[in-house]
Amino acid sequence: MGNGNNGLSEAGLRRLREVLEAHVESKKIPGLVALVGRGEETHVEAIGTMRHDGGTPMRRDTIFRMASTTKPVAVAATMVLLDECRLRLDDPIDRWLPELADRRVLQRADGPLEDTVPARRPITVRDLLTSTCGLGLDTTAMGSPMMSEFFAQKVYGENGWMLPAVEPDEWMRRLGALPLMYQPGERWLYNVSDDVLGVLVARVTGQSFETFLRARIFDPLGMKDTGFHVPADKIDRLPPLYAPDPQTGEFTVEDQAEGGHHSRPPAFQSGGGGLDSTVDDYHAYFRMLLNHGMHGTERILSRPAVELMTTNRLTPEQTSALQVWARSVVHLSHGQGQTGGWGFGMTVRTYRGDYAPIGQFGWDGGAGTTTYADPHNQLVGILLTQTGMSTPDSARAMQDFWTTLYQAIDD
Repeated sequence: MGNGNNGLSEAGLRRLREVLEAHVESKKIPGLVALVGRGEETHVEAIGTMRHDGGTPMRRDTIFRMASTTKPVAVAATMVLLDECRLRLDDPIDRWLPELADRRVLQRADGPLEDTVPARRPITVRDLLTSTCGLGLDTTAMGSPMMSEFFAQKVYGENGWMLPAVEPDEWMRRLGALPLMYQPGERWLYNVSDDVLGVLVARVTGQSFETFLRARIFDPLGMKDTGFHVPADKIDRLPPLYAPDPQTGEFTVEDQAEGGHHSRPPAFQSGGGGLDSTVDDYHAYFRMLLNHGMHGTERILSRPAVELMTTNRLTPEQTSALQVWARSVVHLSHGQGQTGGWGFGMTVRTYRGDYAPIGQFGWDGGAGTTTYADPHNQLVGILLTQTGMSTPDSARAMQDFWTTLYQAIDD
């Protein structure tokens, strides 16, 4: 890559590669693809193999399950509708999502399901964008009546991270049968809002969520390998997803490539965790955010829409709830994700806790993915693995990726 005007040192990038190679050579992570983009220059490392027993090497165009790293991309569909005044931030969502009208709210989030009060106001578009609609996956209270009911009603799979496996209308019906855990706008809660936004976009536009995302975000950005499943002619580019056994470290296949969850169109297009993509597709998207909504000469999102997404929207009280939650999640408790704030669909650093500066935005995924952009340094970093978060190994690789990426800055 050379130490051109991009301000990344040769020695620093060599260290980045050596550190990532060591993670693969340790046999804890079969393979990974990393991208560092700064200004007009891009540096990519593809290390290791698709499978834990060798075979096909990782390549720049390997397709990965983005898991929760889906969120910052999927949220752009709603921003397009705000830009066009087809939605407004403080509109109640009842008109499009009647299943979530006239909510009851638990007296106590961990209390009995019948102990409720009426919602003080309707859920708004803003509540969904900031993940404060009153519903979410609370990993700090997995044994609570509400979380038990989530899984009993099959809103999500038993382990809490499986994607919805039913059509959107049926999923909304199941969600509508539950009370809210908190009053609308009161507290940050994980994941449900992102999935509801996908249903909202589909109902407002009269198209599937994916069709609208493709027309307005993926195609204009040239994100040709991004979607909610991997078509047959590309399935050889998708590795299996591993969930290493926490005791033995043995590579258990969580999801096959061929015949797996991502080999066919899903019943539910999940804005919370359903996308498949590549480092270059994600780089195009995050570079567009750094360019205030522009891709080349084409405007994808308005500048204020990008500013809303990528700056903190939470109150100090809501932020502390996000912190408590992050510490309870395996991969975030290893140093990622404890960054202070939340914009729309992504975290935003509001204080400096490690090598990355305030203002950095993005998110991590439970399938071993991380993507952040940094306006201060005009930097995008992406690390994609096929190793899930059942052990700390991919989280450690991510931490080392960010450390070595930042120590390579030399200007």
